[in-house]
Amino acid sequence: MDISVVVPLFNEEESLPELTAWIDRVMKENGLAYELILVDDGSRDGSWKTIEALSGQFPAIRGFRFRRNYGKSAALHTGFRNASGEVVITMDADLQDSPDEIPALYKMIREEGYDLVSGWKKVRHDPLSKTLPTRLFNWATRCATGIRLHDFNCGLKAYRLAVVKSIEVYGEMHRYIPVMAKWAGFTHIGEKVVAHQKRKYGKTKFGLERFLNGFLDLISISFVTRFGRKPMHLFGLLGTLLFLAGFVIALYLAYGKFFMMEYRMTERPLFYFGLLAMVLGTQLFLAGFLGELISRSAPDRNNYQIEKTCG
Repeated sequence: MDISVVVPLFNEEESLPELTAWIDRVMKENGLAYELILVDDGSRDGSWKTIEALSGQFPAIRGFRFRRNYGKSAALHTGFRNASGEVVITMDADLQDSPDEIPALYKMIREEGYDLVSGWKKVRHDPLSKTLPTRLFNWATRCATGIRLHDFNCGLKAYRLAVVKSIEVYGEMHRYIPVMAKWAGFTHIGEKVVAHQKRKYGKTKFGLERFLNGFLDLISISFVTRFGRKPMHLFGLLGTLLFLAGFVIALYLAYGKFFMMEYRMTERPLFYFGLLAMVLGTQLFLAGFLGELISRSAPDRNNYQIEKTCG
């Protein structure tokens, strides 16, 4: 199996026949053996019936249907777990991603040695209300992660099979798959300018809620990738600094109380700031200690990615 194409979808009944025929044509023209994994994320239209009908027409189709809408990350996770091709391609079902890009993406993984290649929709056909938040989101992600990609959220991506088998996509973390891949040790991450087409059927699923959730997820993934296995390094450090600051304030006030005799310690606002700093510092330190205990007791605490062995 050369390629597994994973397509998460929600209410894309009208797009599916054209998309599957397009993918099949591209694969046959390039002599690529493939499977097409369609994951129906609890669609409320006739998407699943369309998938069942298409599976009789195209033997390469494998369909999965959720009982309810779980989100794109869940759909991708299911697709990744069931993929078996040497290269895994993800794309959206709305026909805004062009299957004609697949051979070039496949070549970058197989021949140029990339672990992951992300599409970059350099020229977009979306309204300003979508493109501006997307640019802001991509800029923030580049700054926070150090990964120099222009379009983290592009649905059109290519992966080496080992990448998708080594990461767990959950929540709304599909936007940060390159970050998770880098954290798992797959550092050869590239980018390719891809064509972006206007939506032909249906309505966009983009909204303000998804934009805000994206930044909250960025904070989460940044914390998990840096301190997931060593929470004491963050909470312990902050707790210690806060406690020391409060302790220094207490020493200063005690010195004034016993040697200057000019005021009562508890009448100064600084006393309460110092006390608060020591209490918060102690709590943060304990949070780090408990996090460390949980991390050391986790079943995957010694689950490390081994690329090669010999002997």
